[in-house]
Amino acid sequence: PLPHTQDTQADGKTFEQLRQECLQKGKLFEDPDFPAVDDSLFYSQRVPVNFEWKRPGEICKDPKFITGGATRTDICQGQLGDCWLLAAIASLTLHEDTLKRVVPHDQGFDRGYAGIFHFKFWQHNKWLDVVVDDRLPCVRNNLVFVHSADQTEFWSALLEKAYAKLNGSYESLKGGSTMEAMEDFTGGVGEMYETKNPPSNLFLILKKAVERGSMLGCSIDITSSAESEAQTTTGLVKGHAYSITGVEEVNYRGAKVQLIRVRNPWGQVEWNGPWSDNSREWNTIDSSEKTRLLHNSLDDGEFWMEFGDFKANYDKIEICNLTADSLSDDVRKKWEVNLFEGNWIRGSTAGGCRNYIDTFWTNPQFKLRLDHPDDGDKLCSVIVALMQKNRRRLRKEGLDLETIGFAIYEAPDDQDHQGKDFFRYNASKARSRTYVNMREVSERFRMPPGNYLLVPTTFQPHHEADFLIRIFSENKAGAMYVHTNTHQCYIRQIDKAISARELQHVLNNVLRRKVKFDGLTLNTCHSIINLMDVDNTGMLEFEEFKVFWDKLKKWIMLFLSYDTDRSGRMSSYELRSALNAAGMQLNNKLLQLLGLRFADENFDIDFDDYLTCIVRLENMFRVFKALDTQKKGVISLNMMQVKLIFY
Repeated sequence: PLPHTQDTQADGKTFEQLRQECLQKGKLFEDPDFPAVDDSLFYSQRVPVNFEWKRPGEICKDPKFITGGATRTDICQGQLGDCWLLAAIASLTLHEDTLKRVVPHDQGFDRGYAGIFHFKFWQHNKWLDVVVDDRLPCVRNNLVFVHSADQTEFWSALLEKAYAKLNGSYESLKGGSTMEAMEDFTGGVGEMYETKNPPSNLFLILKKAVERGSMLGCSIDITSSAESEAQTTTGLVKGHAYSITGVEEVNYRGAKVQLIRVRNPWGQVEWNGPWSDNSREWNTIDSSEKTRLLHNSLDDGEFWMEFGDFKANYDKIEICNLTADSLSDDVRKKWEVNLFEGNWIRGSTAGGCRNYIDTFWTNPQFKLRLDHPDDGDKLCSVIVALMQKNRRRLRKEGLDLETIGFAIYEAPDDQDHQGKDFFRYNASKARSRTYVNMREVSERFRMPPGNYLLVPTTFQPHHEADFLIRIFSENKAGAMYVHTNTHQCYIRQIDKAISARELQHVLNNVLRRKVKFDGLTLNTCHSIINLMDVDNTGMLEFEEFKVFWDKLKKWIMLFLSYDTDRSGRMSSYELRSALNAAGMQLNNKLLQLLGLRFADENFDIDFDDYLTCIVRLENMFRVFKALDTQKKGVISLNMMQVKLIFY
């Protein structure tokens, strides 16, 4: 069955609702969410030429959505550096079922045409239905970006437009990894191989990948920007994304020769070495084999190479496994999947890599339990994939991909978030090969059964981003976010409304395992109940505690990020930074008042006073919003001081 898709149009209407509305009104659809304006094209510069947005019916007399089936020759690159996307689309055309999901065939230019089309993409563990109108950027009546070799066919141009909408603009598609689009077309998990340091069975891995419907891409590295898309004497292009479309063995002069078929998304410019379209090698193999493999040899951008030549010329291979099967095993297996979403927050959970030992431990931590080895083996296979979210869309705000990676440690038996000393004295058991500024970093590991701790990070601390982790294991594995487990352990005690004294007992039990301090006072717990008691019972209900716990986790991480020596105290001079990170911006008078109220003679603040301070501030801002009925953001300082000290 096809996965459920989520409608993405701002007005909440589905593709079919919008199409029917247009048909009833007799008007062609104009997409308000991605209008035919310059901002939909470029965000960093003025449009360099005079674009015209035209519908297919204005470009040719008899437009078609798909002519004679969607094929690899339908994808010709235009004036946009998105060959990585085109290579993925070319691979998509080889997989009919997957293609029909991404490019629904319930649309066209005949009956039911209303100037509206839709496409389905996987994004951050959700399938999204993206609607577009069919106004396409043109210059002198020619499509500027992706187009088909058949000038009356428009599915590939409309698919590119929908993908541009998903990511914010056409310009946001400049530069990328074929794997990124492959995953967005399939929801699969990616792997990368280096041809200069390959596994011994790489050809078999590729052959099985093709047979199992995986999507494959390859590329040639560049040493400088000047080499980008530079053509070699053998007809290959550096810094350019290609598709792998076939893997075969043929009999040649009494021996088996391994061949691989590659396609240039330009639809032209091909390898001219051995086994190229018109090379003499084809004349010495069986005629039926030659016919089967070459079909009608054209200058269509697709060509065969001997596998040794392929490895010598190409540097990287990307494989998107549609079912995460083990490609080096003859048995097809469906892997178990665990998934988590999280974020790196400046001053809280953005601890950076292991080089920054003082903050590394503050990164989110995930416990992984591998109980069952692979069938007939002593080790457990696991793929860990760390993906950063929404970075293309954030380019227009001056942000781009963060440099990300992860480390895996043998975990202690306790369920706590591990502190600095744990990482200081324990080496990682596995990790991503490198930190890299790609959307996703994924690695395949074979590990003995046991408990492990996974720590995803940005390379440098204080860099913010949202992330998604997918953990694939051959047999069922346990996985959890460390804090969530502690939350569940103690939330079980709250099966009824609790008083301030009962709350004090629960919180002291859990917090003493995280922070060095003497315990929360009853006064602090009264402040917490005052903050969270929305139904005015004077007690904390189960649902109220859950909301508070989410706040408390962030406040704990903030405190620990400033309590660098784990003394249970932070400097009052750092209070401003901590409060800013918590989203509380105060003027100097209020900060002075807080210092006088909560700091000791050494200008330090212990955890109990810190929590009292931040809870009362949170309460104060709640009251501030209630009293600021005219939404002017102004209230007397005296009132704020009174609420802060006495509430």
